[in-house]
Amino acid sequence: MQSINMELAQYSELFMLIAGFVYTGAFMLFAVDMIRSSATIRRVEAELAAESAAERRLVSSGAPAADAAPAGPGPDSPETMDAPADELVDEEMAYLGTRRPFANVAVALTVLAVAAHAFAVAARGIATNRVPWANMFEFLTTGALVVAAVYLLVLTRKDIRFLGTFALGLVVTMMMGATVGFPTPVAHVQPALQSPWIAIHVSLAVLAMSLFTLTFAMNVLQLIQHRRELAQASGDTTRSGGWQFLRLVPSATSLENWAYRMNAVGFVFWTLGPLITGSIWAEEAWGRYWGWDVKEVWTFVIWVVYAGYLHARATRGWTGNRAAWLSIIGFACIMFNYGVVNVYFPGLHSYAGLPE
Repeated sequence: MQSINMELAQYSELFMLIAGFVYTGAFMLFAVDMIRSSATIRRVEAELAAESAAERRLVSSGAPAADAAPAGPGPDSPETMDAPADELVDEEMAYLGTRRPFANVAVALTVLAVAAHAFAVAARGIATNRVPWANMFEFLTTGALVVAAVYLLVLTRKDIRFLGTFALGLVVTMMMGATVGFPTPVAHVQPALQSPWIAIHVSLAVLAMSLFTLTFAMNVLQLIQHRRELAQASGDTTRSGGWQFLRLVPSATSLENWAYRMNAVGFVFWTLGPLITGSIWAEEAWGRYWGWDVKEVWTFVIWVVYAGYLHARATRGWTGNRAAWLSIIGFACIMFNYGVVNVYFPGLHSYAGLPE
C-alpha cells in the first residue's frame, strides 16, 4: 500500500477551506441580489402606479395628459433599463438581459469556488491514490462540488440565477456538514472499499444526489410561486405582494416541468448506481446481491419514492403541489439515508469515517 502524500493532503484541506469561504461569499451575493431585485421591482412598480394614477386624475379633470404628466425617466436612463416588464423571466429560462450585477459577481465567485473545490477533491484523491469519496466527509464534499458544477453547467444554457441563493445555500450546508459532522483526516480505506466498483457506484450516487438537490430547491420555489400565483388570481394583494423577487422566477408550472426532467435523469443515475452497481459490488464483497441491510433498505425506499413520483406525474396526472411534495419527500429520504442511517444504524455500509 502506497504511503499518503501529506503535503498534497494539506493543500487539499487548504483549498477545501478556501472553496467553502468563496461559496459563502457567492451565497451572500445571491441573497443580496434577491433582496435588491425585490426592492427595485417594488420601487419601480410604485412609481409606475403613482404615474398611472396621476394620468388618470389629469384625464378625469380634462387636462391633456401628454402636456401635464410629470416628466419621467428617459428611454435610455438606468431607471427605465432596470424597470421590470410584464414578463421578467422566460418560461424556458432564457436570458432576457435583465441587469443583475450582484448575481453576475456571485456566478463568477462560484466559478472560482468550483475551481478551488475541484483541486481540493482531486488532490485528496491523488494524495491517497484512491477515489476521494470513501467516507461521509468525502462524499459530502464531492457531492457539494457536483451540485455546484451542475448548477454552473445548467447556467450556461438556462438563466437559473434565481436558484443561486437556494443552490449555493445547500452547497454551503453540505460543506459545513462535512466539516462539522464528519471530520475525517486523509487516510487509506478499509479493504471492503478497495474495489474498482467504488468509482462507479459512488460517482453515480453523487450525480443522482446532486440533481435531486437542485430539484429540491426548484420544488420549494415552485410551492412558494404557486402560492403567490393563487393569491394574484384571487386578487389578494397582501399575499401576492410578498416576495417581489418571485417576478424573476419562472411560473410554478415551468419550475415543475424542469424539476421533473432533472428528476428523471437523477432517477436513472440512482438506479444504475446505488441499486444495480451496488448489488454487483455486494455480490463481489459479501457473496450476495441483496441482504436487506439497513442502508440497502433505505436505498430501495428512495428508489420507490422517486419511481412513484415519476409514475404518478406521467400516468396519473399528479402535477402541481402534489408532485412537488412527493419529490421533496424523496429528497428528505436521501437526507435521512446519509445523515442518520450512515451514522446511527450499524450495518455493512457503516463507512461514515467517524471514530468508533
